[in-house]
Amino acid sequence: MTMQIDRAEEKSSHQDRIKKGGAEKYHERNLEKGKLFVRDRLKELFDDDVELEDGLFANCLDPTLPADGVVTGIGKIHGKTVCVMANDSTVKAGSWGAKTVEKIIRIQETAAKLNVPMLYLVDSAGARITDQIEMFPGRRGAGRIFHNQIKLSGRVPQVCLLFGPSAAGGAYIPAFCDIVVMVDGNASMYLGSPRMAEKVIGEKVTLEEMGGAAMHCSVSGCGDVLAASEKEAIEFARKYLQYFPDNYQGRPPRTSALPPKTGEKTIGELIPENQNAPFDMYELINHIIDEASFCEIKRLFAPELITGFARLDGEAVGVIANQPKSKGGVLFPDSADKAAKFIQLCDAFHIPLLFLADIPGFMIGTKVERAGIIRHGAKMLAAMSEATVPKISVVVRKAYGAGLYAMAGPAFEPDCTLALPGAQIAVMGPEAAVNAVYANKIAELPAEDKAEFIRAKQEEYKANIDIYRLASELVVDAVIEPEKLRRELISRFAFYKNKSVQFTERKHGVYPV
Repeated sequence: MTMQIDRAEEKSSHQDRIKKGGAEKYHERNLEKGKLFVRDRLKELFDDDVELEDGLFANCLDPTLPADGVVTGIGKIHGKTVCVMANDSTVKAGSWGAKTVEKIIRIQETAAKLNVPMLYLVDSAGARITDQIEMFPGRRGAGRIFHNQIKLSGRVPQVCLLFGPSAAGGAYIPAFCDIVVMVDGNASMYLGSPRMAEKVIGEKVTLEEMGGAAMHCSVSGCGDVLAASEKEAIEFARKYLQYFPDNYQGRPPRTSALPPKTGEKTIGELIPENQNAPFDMYELINHIIDEASFCEIKRLFAPELITGFARLDGEAVGVIANQPKSKGGVLFPDSADKAAKFIQLCDAFHIPLLFLADIPGFMIGTKVERAGIIRHGAKMLAAMSEATVPKISVVVRKAYGAGLYAMAGPAFEPDCTLALPGAQIAVMGPEAAVNAVYANKIAELPAEDKAEFIRAKQEEYKANIDIYRLASELVVDAVIEPEKLRRELISRFAFYKNKSVQFTERKHGVYPV
């Protein structure tokens, strides 16, 4: 009996030691950087704690490798089951060994079997070179992790919270997630470290410049959300998952409906009559959606386009909106990419799409042509066209040229195209159109006659593209008074909720990537 008690105590002591992670000095270093211990992160993330942990005793015979540097298990967020892998940076900087990789693969396989979201809490220096034969090239080597992520993509939500480095090949964990939340000052991802860059290509650069959180969230677009702290990152992940079903077979959960945030101006008052005058699209969004329900994605990246989740009368919706305050709302290669990824994400998990169009078109010029704007724009059009969820396009002020197409124009089978009374739809705006057609005539006119000629032709052009004329031609389905827009959208999304269509019959498209 005494021997059994001793063994139980020994086992409990062994388990407690493993759960403490690496040496105390590594815990202290993390605290200095504002980093939580991996198990404390999980306590913040889950409703309670990790309810089931797998592989706790991996490599337990080596006292320097508790749990082999990664926690894998199952817990609940808002009462819903999720699977998680979380690097322990106090154990060899969270690096991957053979058992680390096997644990990650197994929890991914569990997420696939259970059809539940998969979360990756990343804080890893990458592969252990000393273990490369065991963990790198084989059928259940590190590459299998990314293979599994690709198989899970669009099947279950995949979320990456990046608390520290995600180095070399490990950087593809965030790359294959639906969303990447990066902690400012600590998170980074890169294929080659600054030291390697200097050695191989002679480039001297800091870690923050090469792969820091601020850079990735504003320049490369590899990061989606820049969090000021780990707790903020975790709070965002919990909020984000509230918009999603467990898997592609489910439907987004509904919450209690709330009225929109009331502002000093009505919708009609905040939208300028002048098509070229900037206004803040966030104000219009706030007038339409349930108060405090906006969950924005990629706010710092390509801000000329706004993307985010919101609620309309308690129902989840994905918002894609041009932002006239940033570059006039013109689409660039980055904003087209931003839209394409967001549309695919919403469509994968049955989240309806609301397009708020106030767009002069795609950017022109040598710089963007060299950057492949045609290819990037085609990518956005393909994603938008293929989406089979309910789609509503609202022309707020203008939709010119291919901008109309990109924002779910009538030719791309939206469930409806709505317009506000002052909206314009045309190949180009009045100023550009008159110049294109009458440039030679204007040049020949006496100086005193030019202004009146241009004004008259512009008015003639405006009459030709009047929104009620377009409504009479069935280009738009309805012209909505601004203050009735929210109610119209709620009613239409409710009717379109059971929409069921197949885009086309084929294996898959050949995408302009």
